[in-house]
Amino acid sequence: MKTMYRLALGLAGLMLLTACSIAPKKITSTAEHTEKCRPTTDQEIAALFDRWNRSLQTDNPHLVVANYAERSILLPTLSNKPRVTVAEKEDYFEHFLENQPVGTINFSFIEIGCNAAVDAGLYTFYFRKTGATVAARYTYTYAWDGRQWLITSHHSSLMPESIH
Repeated sequence: MKTMYRLALGLAGLMLLTACSIAPKKITSTAEHTEKCRPTTDQEIAALFDRWNRSLQTDNPHLVVANYAERSILLPTLSNKPRVTVAEKEDYFEHFLENQPVGTINFSFIEIGCNAAVDAGLYTFYFRKTGATVAARYTYTYAWDGRQWLITSHHSSLMPESIH
């Protein structure tokens, strides 16, 4: 199961890298434009979850949503509705933050491309207000916008098997 999971994540990362490499190149009137890749590390990408998790601690949905690119999608853990607009994401986090969540990464697999990265794995949320915990799978895709890394897609789903 673990091998299949890693293979699936590896394929997802490979597809992302392949998509970046075969994307059509824009040509200006004087010369071909080439994208400059911003160097990064696994540690820098892993720290993006910490930045997002700290924004949860503010209890301010607007600050959480500031981690997302303008064109991005949130497929949240505790809602069936995809969120694509700022207002939709803020609405989700307004309710999610009510129980004061704190996330912990349990397993992470990071793939880095040119100005893009994927962090996928397992995390657990502890809700300080209720004492409940929720185990989930996650995938974050990030893009470098020239100033900072922003989330372009965030998928989170409850673990399908109960933990004994």
